[in-house]
Amino acid sequence: MNFKKNFGWIIAIVAGTVAIASAVTAFLIFKDKKKKDEEELEHYLDCSIQ
Repeated sequence: MNFKKNFGWIIAIVAGTVAIASAVTAFLIFKDKKKKDEEELEHYLDCSIQ
């Protein structure tokens, strides 16, 4: 009985860690994409002015 309880906690900790890592990864990808989009827009505006 004690083994099942400990195993459940291990699964919960691993799942929580994976969820946090996924959220951080998604945030970083979104931030990088936004930065690239802003750089492309700035480049386009600079080129269109010339």
